Amino acid sequence: MGSKPVCGIDLGGTNIQIGVVGPKGRLLGESKKKTKADEGQDAILSRLIDGVDEACAAAGIARRDLAAIGIGAPGAIDPDAGVVLEAVNLRWTDMPLASVLSRRAGVPVVVDNDVNVAVWGEYRYGSGRGASDILGVWCGTGIGGGLILDNRLYYGRFKTAGEIGHTILLPQNPPGSRSLEHNCSRTAVVERIVRLIRANRKSALTDMCEGDYDKIKSRMLGKAYADGDALTVEVVDSAAELLGISIAGVVTLLSLERIILGGGLVEALGKPFVEGVQKSVKRHVFPDRCRKVEVVASELEDHAGVLGAAAIAVERLNLNGKD
Repeated sequence: MGSKPVCGIDLGGTNIQIGVVGPKGRLLGESKKKTKADEGQDAILSRLIDGVDEACAAAGIARRDLAAIGIGAPGAIDPDAGVVLEAVNLRWTDMPLASVLSRRAGVPVVVDNDVNVAVWGEYRYGSGRGASDILGVWCGTGIGGGLILDNRLYYGRFKTAGEIGHTILLPQNPPGSRSLEHNCSRTAVVERIVRLIRANRKSALTDMCEGDYDKIKSRMLGKAYADGDALTVEVVDSAAELLGISIAGVVTLLSLERIILGGGLVEALGKPFVEGVQKSVKRHVFPDRCRKVEVVASELEDHAGVLGAAAIAVERLNLNGKD
């Protein structure tokens, strides 16, 4: 990174992570916000600016001292135009995020997909180091993906490559339950567990959330899974199998060497979930030599998107080249 720090933002459907980043990916200051997408676009933008200012204060600098802001946003992005084409979780369509946020912040802004920036962060500083062909799959409120091919982020002709969460997994299902995201995101896992509880299945989650199933988030799922709650284990293991099937198709197609799993659901469920996905991938890839693919967890976790967004801003704006 250059002599001036860069702000990296990971804008998720539920949470916003913000960090001021110095040379070699060193975090100088951080802040966190809730996205609160239901409050609308202006409210989200105001929280982003407040969060940038808080992170700058923690780093001992002012916003005007930043060289740039890099932001990863959910959904389909045109990174060249800095436009969020469609973000279902934020209810945004054709939102010119780079120009709007730059005007408010007073510094240049670079926008990319949230999982693209997270995978790039892992490639530069985390569990992607040493690999040249990577698929990252982030499971949280939804499911997003990012591809690195031959040491470069791959965007495709329409600039939207990597949207594995919206690929159709179970076409025979009713509408709204066919895609990977509809079946394997944290939202989907919780919905399925709650539906089964209401069909008279027993789960420790009922007591854990005190009967308010809206309170079930990734951390609570992780505890129930680790404690061996039978219903949670059944649903989570099914999701791991389905996720592995989808990933195996991409590995078969592109002959990838490494898969990185990240996001709140993966972090909460931990190693057993990653191993479940890995076993499914290796059962379903073709040919046999593709079973050498590595399936690993994010090393940087919450910081992957922040560090990756900052790194992409530096590289795209040519602020100083590589570390």
